[in-house]
Amino acid sequence: MKQNKYDNQNFFSKYEQMPRSVKGLGGAGEWHILRDLLPDFKHKNVLDLGCGFGWHCRYAREQQASSVIGVDISENMIRKACEITSDPLISYVKAPIEDFAFSESQFDVVISSLAFHYIESFKSICEKIYNSLRFGGSFVFSVEHPIFTARREQDWYYDEQGNRLHWPVDHYQKEGVRKALFLNEKVIKYHRTISTYMNDLIDAGFIIKTVKESFPSDVMLKNDPKMEDENRRPMFLMISASK
Repeated sequence: MKQNKYDNQNFFSKYEQMPRSVKGLGGAGEWHILRDLLPDFKHKNVLDLGCGFGWHCRYAREQQASSVIGVDISENMIRKACEITSDPLISYVKAPIEDFAFSESQFDVVISSLAFHYIESFKSICEKIYNSLRFGGSFVFSVEHPIFTARREQDWYYDEQGNRLHWPVDHYQKEGVRKALFLNEKVIKYHRTISTYMNDLIDAGFIIKTVKESFPSDVMLKNDPKMEDENRRPMFLMISASK
């Protein structure tokens, strides 16, 4: 199933108001970790899968990438990305990630931010990405952490006063569809274990370089003490691999 909630105008309007939509990479809680996993972009051809507003595309060009292609299923996302991008060396393609035409050895770097948990087959995507990369190329991505996606509720367990008691994990080994709420709208996500993410990469031929789990930065903790709860469970999983 190829899901495109972002062309639902009500949903998209809510998404536009999120900190990561307004502030860009600086408003993304995992950026201080993901940034350190990214390779040197200088003189590299880059592909961004699930590019959204194009924040990572523009960052790659700021780091002197030769060219960047951003792919997203949503017309609203592509339109917004084009509106805030003036760089002729960045191009955007409206297409589902699963349908994008990967050319062999076309890219030096493939990146993706918080998109693959909406894709049914991570394995097939890994195989396509591997073929599209040149030898020595890098694949870096983030997804919602399997601890976060295991239950469809994807929320804390609260006491009667509304205090967060703990983050429950259940049905972890049962991979597949999770009908969850995001921005008060029903969305379909695909839960898979950490080992599946890693083994799908290995089976495709990748060498896993780094695996990171999210935690709040010192700045985030200073600005909002409630962010300390983000140390109680990781919300995002980030992996860098190479061909």
